[in-house]
Amino acid sequence: MAYKPKAPPVMASPNVIPMADIMLVLLIIFMVITPMLQHGAPVDMARAENADKMPNADRDDAIIIAVTRDGRLFLSPGNKEISLDTITDNVKDLITGRLDKTVYVRSDARAKYGDVVKAVDEVRAAGVENIGLLTEKIQNKAAPPPPPAGGSD
Repeated sequence: MAYKPKAPPVMASPNVIPMADIMLVLLIIFMVITPMLQHGAPVDMARAENADKMPNADRDDAIIIAVTRDGRLFLSPGNKEISLDTITDNVKDLITGRLDKTVYVRSDARAKYGDVVKAVDEVRAAGVENIGLLTEKIQNKAAPPPPPAGGSD
């Protein structure tokens, strides 16, 4: 007689433990990666009511100068810290061969006005004509309804 092994019984419910392990690992990966997706140095941008949308500032190759509240300057792409003296040379290197020569400036709301002006002056010295100042748009609250039109009694 030949030995014939029996097949194990069919499971009616799926085993979800490996799937839960994979989901927890993915959750941890996304929690670690998400803060790194912000372009440039983390700054608390100024808020404005009449801000225009600048979708090109979200591109990976957008040139962004970030001014922090303590006056440090960061240049993206690459998010490297630079000094005020080297902005002109770095921006010239980045805009060569580009069709869109726009440079975006993100400044902290509590940054000194003079630091932002100096950074913009250095960008202008590099030959850039289009400078975008990035702000956060204030969400308008619902306007109060107009008073009812009617005469006096």
